[in-house]
Amino acid sequence: MKHALKLSIAVLVTCFSSLSLADDAAHSLRGADVSAPDASTQQYQEFVGKRPGTQSPIERFYSTQPPVIPHAVENFDEINLEENQCLDCHGGANYVKKNSPKIGDTHFFDREGKKTPEATAARYNCVQCHVPLTDAPPLIDNTFKGDLISKVSKGSAPKASKKN
Repeated sequence: MKHALKLSIAVLVTCFSSLSLADDAAHSLRGADVSAPDASTQQYQEFVGKRPGTQSPIERFYSTQPPVIPHAVENFDEINLEENQCLDCHGGANYVKKNSPKIGDTHFFDREGKKTPEATAARYNCVQCHVPLTDAPPLIDNTFKGDLISKVSKGSAPKASKKN
């Protein structure tokens, strides 16, 4: 009985001391208040991309990087279960007519590895992985170097690309 009482008191003391430590506010790497709205999303709403089809694809920085959306997306409807405007141009049925890149073959495999005729539900929300290009400065210093080397044609300089 005495042992159970001592153990209960020790647990209570530990709980109360943990609560006093938990009172400290979280700090972000940017030095901003974590609970404050993110200034970057408000400040950089204008995307660098223009009308679809007027820009060439953006160079990737590593082999498995999802392609960046090289055109504006603010007038596109939301992606939902009934409609996905991305597939109007990039889906298997229209990409040739629209002269746009076809969505990747990996988008046609379900979780069990079976090939499906349409994009699977797991890959239906395009903007989950693909993001529009913005000309925003980095929020924190970054020294990331990609694993891909720019393709240089004879006598020309490497193509400059924007990092996001």
